[in-house]
Amino acid sequence: MENYHSHTEFCDARASMAEIAESAFKAGFKVWGISPHSPICCPSGANMKSEDMDAFIAESNRLKNEYNDKMKILTGMEIDYLSESFGPATDYFKSLPLDYRIGSVHFVRTKEGKPVDVDGPADRFLKYLDSEYDGELQYVAETYFAMELEMLEKGGFDIIGHLDKIGDNGSHAWLELEDQPWYADLVEEVIKEAVEKDVIIEINTKKFEASGRFFPAERWWPLLKKYDAKLVLSTDAHYPDKVSSGYNAAFDRLRSKGMLSQLQSNFLSERLKIRSRNGI
Repeated sequence: MENYHSHTEFCDARASMAEIAESAFKAGFKVWGISPHSPICCPSGANMKSEDMDAFIAESNRLKNEYNDKMKILTGMEIDYLSESFGPATDYFKSLPLDYRIGSVHFVRTKEGKPVDVDGPADRFLKYLDSEYDGELQYVAETYFAMELEMLEKGGFDIIGHLDKIGDNGSHAWLELEDQPWYADLVEEVIKEAVEKDVIIEINTKKFEASGRFFPAERWWPLLKKYDAKLVLSTDAHYPDKVSSGYNAAFDRLRSKGMLSQLQSNFLSERLKIRSRNGI
Protein backbone atom coordinates (compact mmCIF):
# COMPACT_ATOMS: atom_id res chain seq x y z
CA MET A 1 0.00 0.00 0.00
CA GLU A 2 1.28 3.42 -1.00
CA ASN A 3 -0.13 6.89 -0.33
CA TYR A 4 1.28 10.20 -1.53
CA HIS A 5 -1.29 12.71 -0.28
CA SER A 6 -1.71 13.51 3.42
CA HIS A 7 -1.80 16.53 5.70
CA THR A 8 -0.62 17.34 9.21
CA GLU A 9 -0.39 20.14 11.76
CA PHE A 10 1.72 22.19 9.35
CA CYS A 11 -1.42 23.09 7.39
CA ASP A 12 -5.10 22.34 8.06
CA ALA A 13 -4.97 18.82 9.51
CA ARG A 14 -5.75 17.88 13.09
CA ALA A 15 -2.77 15.69 13.92
CA SER A 16 1.01 15.78 14.01
CA MET A 17 3.23 14.23 11.36
CA ALA A 18 4.30 11.61 13.91
CA GLU A 19 0.69 10.64 14.67
CA ILE A 20 -0.22 10.38 11.00
CA ALA A 21 2.89 8.32 10.25
CA GLU A 22 2.21 5.94 13.14
CA SER A 23 -1.36 5.36 11.97
CA ALA A 24 -0.21 4.81 8.39
CA PHE A 25 2.33 2.22 9.52
CA LYS A 26 -0.24 0.39 11.64
CA ALA A 27 -2.66 0.40 8.68
CA GLY A 28 -0.10 -1.47 6.60
CA PHE A 29 1.28 1.22 4.31
CA LYS A 30 4.75 0.61 2.89
CA VAL A 31 5.14 4.09 1.38
CA TRP A 32 3.68 7.20 3.01
CA GLY A 33 3.98 10.69 1.60
CA ILE A 34 3.33 13.80 3.69
CA SER A 35 2.19 16.72 1.54
CA PRO A 36 1.11 19.91 3.37
CA HIS A 37 -0.79 22.61 1.54
CA SER A 38 1.92 24.92 0.25
CA PRO A 39 2.52 28.46 1.39
CA ILE A 40 0.64 30.85 -0.88
CA CYS A 41 0.59 34.56 -1.68
CA CYS A 42 -2.93 35.28 -0.43
CA PRO A 43 -4.67 34.87 2.96
CA SER A 44 -5.60 31.29 3.82
CA GLY A 45 -6.25 29.39 7.03
CA ALA A 46 -5.57 26.06 5.31
CA ASN A 47 -2.06 26.61 3.97
CA MET A 48 1.24 26.25 5.77
CA LYS A 49 3.37 29.31 6.52
CA SER A 50 6.65 29.76 4.69
CA GLU A 51 8.43 30.36 8.00
CA ASP A 52 7.51 26.79 9.03
CA MET A 53 9.19 25.20 6.01
CA ASP A 54 12.47 24.36 7.75
CA ALA A 55 10.63 22.75 10.66
CA PHE A 56 8.51 20.68 8.28
CA ILE A 57 11.55 19.44 6.34
CA ALA A 58 13.38 18.65 9.58
CA GLU A 59 10.48 16.66 11.03
CA SER A 60 10.04 14.77 7.78
CA ASN A 61 13.72 13.82 7.78
CA ARG A 62 13.46 12.73 11.43
CA LEU A 63 10.55 10.44 10.59
CA LYS A 64 12.41 9.02 7.60
CA ASN A 65 15.17 7.96 9.95
CA GLU A 66 12.76 6.67 12.61
CA TYR A 67 10.85 4.42 10.21
CA ASN A 68 13.87 3.62 8.05
CA ASP A 69 13.25 0.10 6.65
CA LYS A 70 9.78 -0.26 8.23
CA MET A 71 7.99 2.24 6.00
CA LYS A 72 9.31 4.68 3.43
CA ILE A 73 8.45 8.26 4.43
CA LEU A 74 8.44 10.78 1.58
CA THR A 75 8.60 14.56 1.79
CA GLY A 76 6.01 16.02 -0.54
CA MET A 77 3.92 19.12 -0.91
CA GLU A 78 0.52 19.93 -2.37
CA ILE A 79 1.26 23.13 -4.23
CA ASP A 80 -1.54 25.51 -5.11
CA TYR A 81 -1.74 26.85 -8.63
CA LEU A 82 -3.01 30.43 -8.49
CA SER A 83 -1.76 32.00 -11.72
CA GLU A 84 0.95 31.80 -14.35
CA SER A 85 3.30 33.45 -11.85
CA PHE A 86 2.44 31.25 -8.84
CA GLY A 87 2.35 27.48 -8.85
CA PRO A 88 4.49 24.33 -8.79
CA ALA A 89 6.82 25.71 -11.46
CA THR A 90 7.66 28.77 -9.34
CA ASP A 91 11.37 28.93 -8.51
CA TYR A 92 10.67 28.86 -4.77
CA PHE A 93 8.92 25.49 -4.93
CA LYS A 94 11.42 24.06 -7.39
CA SER A 95 14.22 24.92 -4.95
CA LEU A 96 12.73 23.03 -2.00
CA PRO A 97 14.25 19.63 -1.06
CA LEU A 98 11.07 17.68 -1.82
CA ASP A 99 10.79 14.08 -2.98
CA TYR A 100 7.73 14.85 -5.11
CA ARG A 101 5.14 17.54 -5.77
CA ILE A 102 1.37 17.50 -6.14
CA GLY A 103 -0.19 20.26 -8.22
CA SER A 104 -3.74 21.24 -7.24
CA VAL A 105 -6.31 23.96 -7.80
CA HIS A 106 -8.26 25.09 -4.73
CA PHE A 107 -8.60 28.79 -5.55
CA VAL A 108 -10.44 29.94 -8.67
CA ARG A 109 -9.80 33.40 -10.04
CA THR A 110 -12.71 35.82 -10.28
CA LYS A 111 -13.12 37.84 -13.45
CA GLU A 112 -11.08 40.54 -11.71
CA GLY A 113 -8.27 38.06 -11.03
CA LYS A 114 -8.88 37.60 -7.30
CA PRO A 115 -8.19 34.04 -6.05
CA VAL A 116 -11.14 32.67 -4.06
CA ASP A 117 -11.15 29.35 -2.21
CA VAL A 118 -13.77 27.10 -3.84
CA ASP A 119 -12.76 24.08 -1.78
CA GLY A 120 -14.12 23.31 1.68
CA PRO A 121 -17.71 23.29 2.93
CA ALA A 122 -20.50 23.46 0.35
CA ASP A 123 -22.34 26.22 2.18
CA ARG A 124 -19.25 28.45 2.02
CA PHE A 125 -18.86 27.67 -1.67
CA LEU A 126 -22.47 28.67 -2.34
CA LYS A 127 -21.91 31.92 -0.46
CA TYR A 128 -18.80 32.72 -2.52
CA LEU A 129 -20.57 31.70 -5.72
CA ASP A 130 -23.02 34.54 -5.15
CA SER A 131 -20.73 37.14 -3.58
CA GLU A 132 -17.60 36.66 -5.71
CA TYR A 133 -18.81 35.17 -9.00
CA ASP A 134 -22.32 36.67 -9.37
CA GLY A 135 -23.74 33.14 -9.39
CA GLU A 136 -21.95 32.18 -12.61
CA LEU A 137 -21.21 28.53 -11.87
CA GLN A 138 -20.25 27.68 -15.44
CA TYR A 139 -17.59 30.40 -15.29
CA VAL A 140 -16.23 28.92 -12.04
CA ALA A 141 -16.08 25.38 -13.45
CA GLU A 142 -14.57 26.46 -16.76
CA THR A 143 -11.96 28.58 -14.99
CA TYR A 144 -11.11 25.74 -12.60
CA PHE A 145 -10.26 23.41 -15.48
CA ALA A 146 -8.55 26.20 -17.44
CA MET A 147 -6.27 26.74 -14.44
CA GLU A 148 -5.48 23.02 -14.32
CA LEU A 149 -4.55 23.15 -18.00
CA GLU A 150 -2.33 26.18 -17.35
CA MET A 151 -0.72 24.33 -14.45
CA LEU A 152 -0.05 21.27 -16.63
CA GLU A 153 1.50 23.47 -19.31
CA LYS A 154 3.80 25.12 -16.76
CA GLY A 155 4.81 21.78 -15.17
CA GLY A 156 6.96 21.37 -12.08
CA PHE A 157 4.95 18.60 -10.41
CA ASP A 158 4.49 14.83 -10.48
CA ILE A 159 0.84 14.28 -9.53
CA ILE A 160 -2.31 16.27 -10.26
CA GLY A 161 -4.53 16.40 -7.19
CA HIS A 162 -8.31 15.76 -7.10
CA LEU A 163 -8.70 16.58 -10.78
CA ASP A 164 -12.45 17.28 -10.80
CA LYS A 165 -13.08 18.42 -7.24
CA ILE A 166 -15.05 21.46 -8.44
CA GLY A 167 -17.78 19.01 -9.47
CA ASP A 168 -18.52 18.20 -5.84
CA ASN A 169 -19.29 21.69 -4.53
CA GLY A 170 -20.57 22.77 -7.93
CA SER A 171 -23.22 20.06 -7.87
CA HIS A 172 -24.70 21.61 -4.75
CA ALA A 173 -25.55 24.65 -6.86
CA TRP A 174 -26.52 22.76 -10.03
CA LEU A 175 -27.29 19.07 -9.59
CA GLU A 176 -26.84 18.33 -13.30
CA LEU A 177 -23.52 20.18 -13.61
CA GLU A 178 -21.50 17.07 -14.37
CA ASP A 179 -24.05 15.89 -16.93
CA GLN A 180 -23.35 18.87 -19.17
CA PRO A 181 -21.44 18.01 -22.39
CA TRP A 182 -19.12 21.01 -22.00
CA TYR A 183 -18.20 19.86 -18.49
CA ALA A 184 -17.40 16.34 -19.70
CA ASP A 185 -15.28 17.80 -22.51
CA LEU A 186 -13.23 19.80 -19.98
CA VAL A 187 -12.61 16.76 -17.79
CA GLU A 188 -11.44 14.79 -20.83
CA GLU A 189 -9.20 17.65 -21.96
CA VAL A 190 -7.43 17.76 -18.59
CA ILE A 191 -6.99 13.97 -18.53
CA LYS A 192 -5.54 14.01 -22.05
CA GLU A 193 -3.16 16.84 -21.16
CA ALA A 194 -2.00 15.09 -17.99
CA VAL A 195 -1.20 11.97 -20.02
CA GLU A 196 0.57 14.07 -22.64
CA LYS A 197 2.68 15.77 -19.97
CA ASP A 198 3.41 12.45 -18.19
CA VAL A 199 1.73 13.67 -15.01
CA ILE A 200 0.23 11.05 -12.74
CA ILE A 201 -3.47 11.40 -11.89
CA GLU A 202 -4.45 10.61 -8.33
CA ILE A 203 -7.58 8.70 -7.46
CA ASN A 204 -8.45 10.72 -4.35
CA THR A 205 -10.50 8.66 -1.89
CA LYS A 206 -11.02 11.24 0.87
CA LYS A 207 -14.80 11.65 0.43
CA PHE A 208 -15.75 8.09 -0.43
CA GLU A 209 -16.88 6.99 3.03
CA ALA A 210 -18.99 10.13 3.48
CA SER A 211 -20.50 10.45 0.01
CA GLY A 212 -19.45 7.49 -2.14
CA ARG A 213 -17.42 9.80 -4.34
CA PHE A 214 -13.88 9.66 -5.69
CA PHE A 215 -11.90 12.34 -7.50
CA PRO A 216 -11.94 11.94 -10.44
CA ALA A 217 -15.50 10.70 -10.11
CA GLU A 218 -15.96 7.07 -11.12
CA ARG A 219 -18.00 8.17 -14.10
CA TRP A 220 -14.75 9.48 -15.64
CA TRP A 221 -12.68 6.35 -15.05
CA PRO A 222 -13.40 4.99 -18.55
CA LEU A 223 -11.48 8.04 -19.82
CA LEU A 224 -8.57 7.19 -17.51
CA LYS A 225 -8.58 3.70 -19.01
CA LYS A 226 -9.03 4.94 -22.59
CA TYR A 227 -5.95 7.17 -22.37
CA ASP A 228 -3.99 4.70 -20.22
CA ALA A 229 -3.41 7.38 -17.59
CA LYS A 230 -0.81 6.75 -14.89
CA LEU A 231 -2.57 6.55 -11.52
CA VAL A 232 -1.89 6.58 -7.78
CA LEU A 233 -4.33 6.05 -4.94
CA SER A 234 -4.39 8.85 -2.37
CA THR A 235 -6.47 9.17 0.78
CA ASP A 236 -5.78 12.89 1.30
CA ALA A 237 -5.86 12.08 5.02
CA HIS A 238 -6.20 14.91 7.55
CA TYR A 239 -6.81 12.68 10.58
CA PRO A 240 -5.00 9.57 11.89
CA ASP A 241 -8.16 7.45 11.73
CA LYS A 242 -8.63 8.37 8.05
CA VAL A 243 -5.26 7.26 6.68
CA SER A 244 -6.84 4.42 4.68
CA SER A 245 -10.30 5.90 4.16
CA GLY A 246 -11.74 4.69 0.87
CA TYR A 247 -8.43 3.15 -0.22
CA ASN A 248 -9.53 -0.48 -0.45
CA ALA A 249 -12.81 0.45 -2.11
CA ALA A 250 -10.97 2.32 -4.86
CA PHE A 251 -8.46 -0.52 -5.27
CA ASP A 252 -11.26 -3.07 -5.64
CA ARG A 253 -13.05 -0.93 -8.23
CA LEU A 254 -9.86 -0.45 -10.24
CA ARG A 255 -9.35 -4.21 -10.18
CA SER A 256 -12.91 -4.87 -11.34
CA LYS A 257 -12.40 -2.48 -14.27
CA GLY A 258 -9.07 -4.02 -15.28
CA MET A 259 -7.12 -0.87 -14.36
CA LEU A 260 -4.69 -2.11 -11.70
CA SER A 261 -1.86 -2.12 -14.24
CA GLN A 262 -2.17 1.68 -14.43
CA LEU A 263 -1.23 2.12 -10.77
CA GLN A 264 2.31 3.44 -10.44
CA SER A 265 3.89 1.33 -7.73
CA ASN A 266 6.85 3.13 -6.15
CA PHE A 267 6.76 5.61 -9.03
CA LEU A 268 9.09 7.95 -7.19
CA SER A 269 12.15 5.73 -7.48
CA GLU A 270 11.82 5.55 -11.25
CA ARG A 271 11.28 9.27 -11.59
CA LEU A 272 14.30 10.07 -9.47
CA LYS A 273 16.41 7.80 -11.66
CA ILE A 274 15.22 9.69 -14.74
CA ARG A 275 15.92 13.05 -13.11
CA SER A 276 19.40 11.89 -12.13
CA ARG A 277 20.17 10.74 -15.67
CA ASN A 278 18.98 14.08 -17.01
CA GLY A 279 20.96 16.04 -14.44
CA ILE A 280 17.83 17.52 -12.83
